[in-house]
Amino acid sequence: MQKTILEIEKVSSILKLLGDKTRLAMMRMVYEQEYCVCNFVDIFEMSQPSISQHVRKLKDAGLVKEERRGQWIYYSINNESEYYELIQDVIRHVALPQGADTCDDNCCN
Repeated sequence: MQKTILEIEKVSSILKLLGDKTRLAMMRMVYEQEYCVCNFVDIFEMSQPSISQHVRKLKDAGLVKEERRGQWIYYSINNESEYYELIQDVIRHVALPQGADTCDDNCCN
C-alpha cells in the first residue's frame, strides 16, 4: 500500500480540527460504527446544536460521511478521505469515550 504524502498546511488544519476533544472522540467513535446526532447528544451530554456544529466541521473537512434513513442522518468515518490514513494513525491511540460502547440504537426511533 502506497502512503499518501499530504501538504503540511492540510495536515495542520486536520490536526487543529482534531485538537478539540469532542471532535477527536467523535472520530474515534465513527471509526468503529455509525452514530446519529442523538447518540452524540446522549454520550457527550451536550445540546443538539453544539453537537451539530462539531459534526458539521468534521463533515466539511471530509472526515465523516452521512447516510439519511428516513428522518435520521447517520455519520460514519469517510474511508475515502485523503486524510483517512492520518486519522487512523491518530485515533488508534484514543480510547472510546465512556458510554460509546453501550450506545442505545433505539434513540432515533
